[in-house]
Amino acid sequence: MGVNECIDAKDLGMKIKDGFIVNKVGSQHVVVPVGEASMERHCMIRLNDTGAFLWEQLGANTTEDVLVRALLAEYAVDEDTARADVAVFLGELRDADLLEE
Repeated sequence: MGVNECIDAKDLGMKIKDGFIVNKVGSQHVVVPVGEASMERHCMIRLNDTGAFLWEQLGANTTEDVLVRALLAEYAVDEDTARADVAVFLGELRDADLLEE
């Protein structure tokens, strides 16, 4: 890549920050801080099935486009809806400071 070329932020890798796990409690998926993160945060976040699926995909470094493709492969949804859902989910993770980019 040349010096003058730009990288779109959605092409950079991202993953869930260390210190968070998902537990299934009954039919609910719950994000729980562990280790040092549990000393800084004292809350739990509930995820629906789609959120839990995307969370799992974010366990390893990935991109927004890869998440969209994974959602399309797993669920009966059109690309526009998948892209919008991924964008909203990533926005919520960013707002909660759970995403490492």
